[in-house]
Formats: sequence, C-alpha cells, structure tokens
Amino acid sequence: MYNRILVPLDGSKLSESILEHVKGVAGGCRASEVVLLMVVEQAEIGPVQSWGGLVSAEQIITLRDKAMTEAKSYIGKVAERLSQEGIPVKTCIVKGSAADAILDYAQENRMDLIIMSTHGRSGISHWAFGSVASRVTHHSPVPVFLAPPKEARAK
Repeated sequence: MYNRILVPLDGSKLSESILEHVKGVAGGCRASEVVLLMVVEQAEIGPVQSWGGLVSAEQIITLRDKAMTEAKSYIGKVAERLSQEGIPVKTCIVKGSAADAILDYAQENRMDLIIMSTHGRSGISHWAFGSVASRVTHHSPVPVFLAPPKEARAK
C-alpha cells in the first residue's frame, strides 16, 4: 500500500522519535523506499542585520556550507542505523523552507506517505513558531502519519 515513504527530519531527537513508527510501517508494508529528507533553511545573501551589525555574504556562505556538511553527516548516520535494520533507505537534503520543501518533494517524487514527528508545541509556542507538521498535514498530496515524541505525550 505504501511503497515510497518520506520521513522529514530536522536533526533533533524529537524528530528522530518517529523512527520507531517508520520501522513498523515500512516493515509492515514492505516499503520499497524510505527517503530521509532534511531541509536546510537558507538565509538570503546580502547585508543582513544581526545583533553585532552586518553579516557579510561570505559569512552567510560559510554558514550555509557548514549547515550542509552537518546535515549530510547527521542524515547519513540515521540512514546507516535504519539500513542495518533492513529498511531500504535513501537520503536527500534540500534547501528552502521546511514545509514547502517537504510538500514539493512528496509531490515531485510521487511519495505514497509522509511520516513525521510533531514537536509537541501548543498554545502560544505553536502560534509563534508555526507548525511544519500542521502545514504539511493540511496541504499534503498524500496521507500524513503524525506522532508526537514520547516526551510530549500526555501521561
């Protein structure tokens, strides 16, 4: 039923908490492909106001390069763990806005299911920061499986 599963991760332990569900669904459906997607948000190049004054284009490029290097290292480690458990995993890193990049990837690559963690925010925190999971759920071209991390579940 679900051959191609998209799993967005943001590098946090909270987003990784979804991996137990991914293993269960991918194994149960005998998924042919699980794609771990990491979105690296990109600042615009040009003078940007910061706490200490202006940030140069060179500094922004250096930060971008560092973020991409860290993303590759992180997602590679997660993929290796899943692969060792028999999950057919691929990785992808894209630049952009998280929700938009997830939605675009799912549509362009004909994914069958998106599985992702919520971060358990509510109230003013949810309103102030927005919710990638909420946006993906409301605009996704495919079903979305959401689960809060154990730390955020009611007891």
